[in-house]
Amino acid sequence: MKTDRDLQEEVLLELDWEPSVDASRIGVEVGDGVVTLSGKVASYAQKWAAERAAKRVPGVRSLAIELEVALPGDFKRTDTDIARAAISAIEWNASIPKDAIKVMVENGWITLSGKVEWAFIRAAAEASVRGLLGVVGVVNRITITPHVQPRDIKTKIEAALYRRAHFDASAIKVDVSKGIVTLNGEVDSLAERDAIELAAWSAPGVQSVVDHLTVHA
Repeated sequence: MKTDRDLQEEVLLELDWEPSVDASRIGVEVGDGVVTLSGKVASYAQKWAAERAAKRVPGVRSLAIELEVALPGDFKRTDTDIARAAISAIEWNASIPKDAIKVMVENGWITLSGKVEWAFIRAAAEASVRGLLGVVGVVNRITITPHVQPRDIKTKIEAALYRRAHFDASAIKVDVSKGIVTLNGEVDSLAERDAIELAAWSAPGVQSVVDHLTVHA
């Protein structure tokens, strides 16, 4: 079993290994498996990358992000410029249906809204704007409204989990009710938890995913 000191060292190493992150400006504190990242980063994309890096470390049970996006002078943009860039980036993404996403920008924060049929479209919209200059945060309020009838969702999700050899699918319990998927069980890392949730979202007819997965101590 890893100590908090072990986790701290491994998270620091993972941050240092991630080429898109300036680890020298990020502090890591650990208590009872809960990792807190603090400090300043030069972009929202770097903040997101730091979060993903910490999630990859096995044993991290929870993650608190206290990173501040402190944009360098040449990175700053007006909200109008950011909105225009965001709209353009979404329009140029072939995965996103035309006019499906609405964009609002306030103080560098982008809020996305709208309705789409699949979770991957929702994720694609957020990914399209995450790395834009001047962005300090993204709020994704896009909702999933599938047009297909939910059929055999539980079976399809379980089959998808068993196709992934990097975690124990038998340890995951999947319950489905009226298009709402509830996940229970233990996983080895936050990154594994994200992968399982993504697999659940990929089934046709899923409207919502309730994630009760816990990270094994």
